[in-house]
Amino acid sequence: MAEFFIELFSEEIPSGMQAGAAVELGNMLAKALSGLNPRDLRTFFGARRIAASLTVDAEIPARNVSERGPREGAPEKALAGFTRKHGVTPDELTLENGFWVLNKSLDPVSAESRVAEAVPELLWKFPWPKSMRWGAGSNFTWVRPLRRIACLLDGHVVPFALAREGDDAHGLKASNLSEGHRFLAPGPFEILSGQQWQEELETRSVIVDMDSRRDMVRTGVTRLADQHGIMVVQDDGLVDEVCGLVEYPVPLLGKIDAAFMDLPAEVMQVSMRINQRYFALRNPDGKAAPYFAFVGNLPFKDGGKLTTAGNERVLRARFADARHFWDLDRKTKLADRVPALAAVTFHAELGTQAERAERISKLAGTVAQAMGLDGAQIAQAERAGLLAKADLTTGMVGEFPELQGVMGGYYAVHDGEDEAVSRAVAEHYLPRGQSDDTAKAPVSVAVALADRLDLLAGFFAIGELPSGSGDPYALRRAALGIIRTIRDNGLRLDLSELFAQAANGRTGGELAKLPDFIAERLRVQLRSEGERHDVLAATLAGGLDGDLVRLLARTSALSEMIQTEDGRNLLAAAKRAANILRIEDKKDGPHTGAPDPALYTQDEERALATGLDQAVPAIETALKEERFTDAMQAIAALRPTLDRFFEAVTVNTPEPEVRANRLKLLSCFRETTALIADFGQIEG
Repeated sequence: MAEFFIELFSEEIPSGMQAGAAVELGNMLAKALSGLNPRDLRTFFGARRIAASLTVDAEIPARNVSERGPREGAPEKALAGFTRKHGVTPDELTLENGFWVLNKSLDPVSAESRVAEAVPELLWKFPWPKSMRWGAGSNFTWVRPLRRIACLLDGHVVPFALAREGDDAHGLKASNLSEGHRFLAPGPFEILSGQQWQEELETRSVIVDMDSRRDMVRTGVTRLADQHGIMVVQDDGLVDEVCGLVEYPVPLLGKIDAAFMDLPAEVMQVSMRINQRYFALRNPDGKAAPYFAFVGNLPFKDGGKLTTAGNERVLRARFADARHFWDLDRKTKLADRVPALAAVTFHAELGTQAERAERISKLAGTVAQAMGLDGAQIAQAERAGLLAKADLTTGMVGEFPELQGVMGGYYAVHDGEDEAVSRAVAEHYLPRGQSDDTAKAPVSVAVALADRLDLLAGFFAIGELPSGSGDPYALRRAALGIIRTIRDNGLRLDLSELFAQAANGRTGGELAKLPDFIAERLRVQLRSEGERHDVLAATLAGGLDGDLVRLLARTSALSEMIQTEDGRNLLAAAKRAANILRIEDKKDGPHTGAPDPALYTQDEERALATGLDQAVPAIETALKEERFTDAMQAIAALRPTLDRFFEAVTVNTPEPEVRANRLKLLSCFRETTALIADFGQIEG
């Protein structure tokens, strides 16, 4: 058993690539060194390095391996290629089960030999999202110029070079050297082990553990904010980005010039985040505080006063730019910007943003009406739908696209639009992500749904569907936004009808797939919440119910039913019946139609037939009246009758007519359960 350690030290790595590279390094090492039983993997990453440590066996033991080659009788070229690949002659092959096989014995391989062989190849193939060549005379690429490779096995250097024939790879070789902070502790130091490397780096002002850097940033910024009675705006993405830029985080606090405090808080936050990587701060009442936090990369002798002053000066310039857009944009009313959307293409096959605004306006009115809103609210929804995309023509949104909708809301307020209209313009993009709240104000909800309904119907109509992990038009997110908005607000809407309205007379494309697409997103959402997505799949077997609230209520009732003893036994009986019918239908089925009471020979058959006759109308009535718990109780009540039937009745009796009649009775039971769900899709 030995500790394997590797550090790849380079010029500054882009922050967003570091974590993925560390994961990739760990995965590639685990695969390349699999014969050494790698374990206890730890990875590290930072601005100038990625590293990994793991435990490996001392050697790959001697072993016998078999390589299967071409079939017997395959073309001679195939056999020649196989022998050439393995450096053997045909005489060394044996014929096994119709294939030529090479059996060979392999000698033990030391961990050092395997590492020296595998790591250079791994580094040449390392898949950075973007990489570069530097200097002259080498085709070796890395994200930024690679300066050192430390590679140790139990503290001893594993000797290897990256050079290949005709390529010196910048003379890079394995060593036991690393470097500390570029300014505070320049120059190399010797590595003895992974633990010593981490501890030594800390003495040299490098915190190499990402979790430790995160904690330093979060606690440091929070402590500074607490001193002024203010709060940090939560931004985990910014924390991670900053932690990838600094090796020794030192949080500092700057002051915002009072002249800029009338800017919208979102403008200030986005400008600070995008341009400067600053943290926004809020007063207890939620309004923007006149401070910002930032993170330096080293301690300052003056406590950071000079650096803070410099950052305050830079921020004043940034906010002056934002002020220019803010003042200029408000000179043109939002409504007057709608015609300019005609010059903004939404999609080549779906027209301009002006055409889309008209569609959203009309659809928002339709949704508002379906929600039961009054005439004034319907008119507000139509107005907000028309204005929703107008801020795309503003200078502020042009500079900061993240502020779409938000700025439209501010400009609508400035123009004197109804409060509900302004709010709907600002909120119609909600939810923007998984952690965002959904719109709650009725008019906002109508516009938010209309926006997504139009998006989905349009792209499905032209056949632009997500594929695999690709979703360039964020259609999955749009579908999830519809689902969350409907669920959070308890809306009783017919999605199928609304999608038909959104299609606006368009046919063809992939519109028919929209219900299944929504259903799949709903399954994904329930799975993420830990709910029984298999129960939803069973309920959906008959097609998507356009009323998601009704669908989920029905699913919930079914989920509760199958957790009872009667429900579990009923589920088992339903699956047993389905298995019998599947087998017997292949022989001489299908066995459908009403069974003949005259052919019943046992009381258990008659009891089941009577139970089904009573259950079916009760279930149908309960489902129609949305008494889903009652419907489940009606089907669950069949459980004792089914138990007695399967205990006493032999379905595949020798008498052909009786057998066929019993199979028809089971088919009736299957049809009865199908009123509730496809029990075959329920796990367990």
